[in-house]
Amino acid sequence: MRAGTGDRGPGTREAQVRDAAHLEPPTDPRALGVTTATAAAAGPGSRVPGPRSPLHLIYGGTFDPVHLGHLGIARSARDALQVPVRLMPAADPPHRDIPGANAEQRAQMLELAVAGETGLLVDRRELQRAGRSYTVDTLEQIRGEIGPAQPLAILMGADSFAGLEAWHRWTELFTLAHLIVAARAGSPLGAGASQALAAQTTGRWVQEPEDLLHAPAGRLLQLPHTRQPESATEVRARIAVGGAWETLLPPPVARFIRMNRLYGAGPL
Repeated sequence: MRAGTGDRGPGTREAQVRDAAHLEPPTDPRALGVTTATAAAAGPGSRVPGPRSPLHLIYGGTFDPVHLGHLGIARSARDALQVPVRLMPAADPPHRDIPGANAEQRAQMLELAVAGETGLLVDRRELQRAGRSYTVDTLEQIRGEIGPAQPLAILMGADSFAGLEAWHRWTELFTLAHLIVAARAGSPLGAGASQALAAQTTGRWVQEPEDLLHAPAGRLLQLPHTRQPESATEVRARIAVGGAWETLLPPPVARFIRMNRLYGAGPL
């Protein structure tokens, strides 16, 4: 998922659609809000409470490049669950083509994107790991740091969730963490799912974020989220052909892309 994890993030290849019906989360998810979280804000104007919630939340991907859709998901999760979100850029993916920007450039863009954002942090651990790195490796590392009883969750988009079966040791993810899936407007979560994924997720869906606090791993929560339809792939394509793209990215990221002429972008 995160840094060093090619099995997650934008561009993950979806499995064949065989039986999506069993993948559907509850049809009437209630308004999200962790009732056990403290109401004390972390800073002026912040919607993120103090560090009293036991939930650890990570959001990994290639972020190639990070765009407003990524930030929208991270902010929605931060505000709904009232916990900080650690964004983890992936190193060169083990089972995907090398991304358009190298790992260091993608991490720098991510840091520019979240600069000044309360509750959004960049974690470079996957970039610092030697050799190939998979999401399951990172989860095992974090689990070792926080202990077996602390709730841990990974945040992902609907496309990544649909392609989960392609991830390394994917069934072990459910023993290590909860999964929070950001729904894409107008696209059901079951689209593109396999029977194996449906079988693995049946009975795991919960409707309340606080349900994630009652177990260390193994539950699924849908995060309702309306975001831009553009993916990182589409952003790169627009840049390559000279189309309109800068409004899809945080301004500092757009400037970084032009300064470094990434994805075929022209200079400033």
